[in-house]
Amino acid sequence: MAAPAQQPSLTEERLATLTMPTGGWSEAARKAALARVQDMGLPQRRDEYWKFTRPDTLTQPEPETAAIFHNDEGPLFDDLDRVKIVFVDGVFDAEASDDLTLSGVRIDRLAEAADIHWASELYGSLEGAGHYVQRPLAALNTAFASDGVLIHVTDKATKPINLIYLHKDSGSDAILHHLVKLDAGAELTLLETGPAAARLNKVMEVDVADGATFHHVRAQGRDHERRAVTHIFTRLGAESTFKSFTLTVNGRLTRNECVIDITGDNAVAHVAGACVGDGDFHHDDTVFITHDAVACESRQVFKKVLRNGAVGVFQGKILVKEGAQKTDGYQISQSLLLDGDSEFLAKPELEIYADDVACSHGSTSGAIDEEALFYLRSRGVPAADATDLLTLAFLAEAVEEIEDETLRDALVDRLQGWLERHRG
Repeated sequence: MAAPAQQPSLTEERLATLTMPTGGWSEAARKAALARVQDMGLPQRRDEYWKFTRPDTLTQPEPETAAIFHNDEGPLFDDLDRVKIVFVDGVFDAEASDDLTLSGVRIDRLAEAADIHWASELYGSLEGAGHYVQRPLAALNTAFASDGVLIHVTDKATKPINLIYLHKDSGSDAILHHLVKLDAGAELTLLETGPAAARLNKVMEVDVADGATFHHVRAQGRDHERRAVTHIFTRLGAESTFKSFTLTVNGRLTRNECVIDITGDNAVAHVAGACVGDGDFHHDDTVFITHDAVACESRQVFKKVLRNGAVGVFQGKILVKEGAQKTDGYQISQSLLLDGDSEFLAKPELEIYADDVACSHGSTSGAIDEEALFYLRSRGVPAADATDLLTLAFLAEAVEEIEDETLRDALVDRLQGWLERHRG
């Protein structure tokens, strides 16, 4: 009697829906990434770093549909002089994008690039490095990404680059992979805005050479049903700077992962985020920063405002390797729960193998300050306005990580708009 046929695994089912681009400079990296996915398998709930977030809708063969919302607030950063690069449901839109010429920067498309030597050396290298935690969804991205941008910064960019993600197909499934390489002393501000797709898997690999500076400001969503997993992999050289801030407003499921390897002395790495969620909302920030150099600084600042059963997750780790003396590592994660149904789950970690360091972490969760609320009400501030003011004050430490005042003010305006729409 013949043995019953085995059912395909979750990983096999997902891989069967995808087609790997073949040929060209990225083929070897893609095949290596596919082998990693097959070896690791896609994440499941029993995996340590997924115990707070169900990966099901990110790994199932077909995406859940997501309704398309009209954005009546207008494009974010619309008054800013920037280079716009537009993707619609994960596909580059040349007509909606600006001319990609920018002084001190070379910009190419992943889908069209040919024989780009710097990209072939970087593609998949930071994602595929020997990390302490397996990240199979990132490896899946490297293997199957169909589009993205390759940004090589040789000098100080004269204006920001804005990656704009539009969602027009309620069942879209986007896989985007971006590379950013900053030469020694170069500088770039990269903006990301928009919901992208019904389901998004995005990887950004950022190589910051000695003395270079990279600023990253990202705004995810508005009232949108998207499901997304994003990954940033960064390597920092000596005296370099990496600063990233993410604002997330709604969305059914968002997991933002950031992996930073500090390899050069006197480098600075800041990663921060603010999220506001209402109802069927699950938001996960997972950060891993490795100090492997002397006299470096890292900051993790995350604030979450949750209501009507929304769930927030923070998993953050600082690893200080042997010899990484004079490390200054700071980590804070806090939630403001606007009702008794919401939940904040935190897992802060420090792992230190050097003795001359200053590292700290803290995590708190609580309700709005009733005394402060009473103070504002007693001075004639309406209850809804008073609650919004206290909410913005709570988020301020994270938002202030954005150095550019214009960008910071634009995001605060969006936060105020969300709070006004969700009163009651």
